[in-house]
Amino acid sequence: MPSIFLELSAGHAAAILATYVFAATAKGITGLGFSTTCLPILALVVGLKDALPLVIIPSVCSNLVVMRQAGHFRETVRRFWPMLIALFPGLGAGLWALSWIEGVQAGAILGIVLLLWCAFTFAKPDLRLPAGFERPLAPLSGCLTGLINGVTGSQVMPVVPFLMMLHLERNLFIQALNCSFTLSSFVMAIGLGQLGLFSQDDFLISVLGLGFVFIGLTIGGKIRHRLSETLFRSAIIAMLSVMGVSLVLPALP
Repeated sequence: MPSIFLELSAGHAAAILATYVFAATAKGITGLGFSTTCLPILALVVGLKDALPLVIIPSVCSNLVVMRQAGHFRETVRRFWPMLIALFPGLGAGLWALSWIEGVQAGAILGIVLLLWCAFTFAKPDLRLPAGFERPLAPLSGCLTGLINGVTGSQVMPVVPFLMMLHLERNLFIQALNCSFTLSSFVMAIGLGQLGLFSQDDFLISVLGLGFVFIGLTIGGKIRHRLSETLFRSAIIAMLSVMGVSLVLPALP
């Protein structure tokens, strides 16, 4: 698949860089996944298959910053290794499916997953997994997350609800989530490269955008204590809900 680098207009380039800043700012303020905010916007600008490689490197870098801040890395790996390993077969199946799915259909699937995630986030049910359910459900959560990630680029379902229902200590929750995000991103980069969806030019765009990502993270960190996190998160989720609908509509007859 040809790179979009040489085909980008000044408007598209500005939109990509502005999206990097916005998504990184949202992550800095709320902890919301970078790709969760970035990917739907880029999908509307350049299409989902062209957007996927553009979020990999910025997502990994922003995740590594958060992982370093959260700590608990060894504890996380010891406890959640079955979930993390199960990501691999799920991602493989998802990437295989992506190679056969049209861009509009893949975008619609992303929109549906996004709406499910937004509905769960708005509802915020105080659910807790019964004792003994974590171990058998961890590999299933990892595999399904990998499958959905491979097809849509979304890394939040169902790993976020699964970890939320464990009621983990905040930093342990953040570390477990970002370990899943980062591992998925590395595998996605390799898979997209094999499918011809991740070129040197896409790599260059992502690297050039890292400065804008760090600007967004810095802005988000500075205003985190000044702005209501609850209000800002609600605004982001509302915006993502609208984007989810806009991604589904083109696939409707």
